[in-house]
Amino acid sequence: MKKIVAVAALAAMTLLGAVVTFAMATGARAGGRQQEVSSAQFQILVGQCRYADTAQARAECRSEVKLNYRVGTFDPSLDCRTYSSVTVCGPLSLSPKQQACVTESVRQGLTYRRAEVECYAFS
Repeated sequence: MKKIVAVAALAAMTLLGAVVTFAMATGARAGGRQQEVSSAQFQILVGQCRYADTAQARAECRSEVKLNYRVGTFDPSLDCRTYSSVTVCGPLSLSPKQQACVTESVRQGLTYRRAEVECYAFS
């Protein structure tokens, strides 16, 4: 009987882990709620999609922004940064080429945050 309970508990933990991983990977918010950001922050989030390296990536970026964010009040916890006159907010989805650029730029002495923005925008 103890073995059955242990196996059931292990299966439940595995399933829960898969659900949490899926939710994190798809950007789903707790309870399906969108993060409230100011109009200016929302415009930055949508605008930064133009730097995605393919038309499909740009469309996916815009869809993710609209899925995960809504206009409301300013969110001071949203990670926004500006380097080389490019402002971005939140996590960036980098292509393999952009990630390689970040790795090389950091190796050459640039900070990760600056390299991430510059490689996202310019490579």
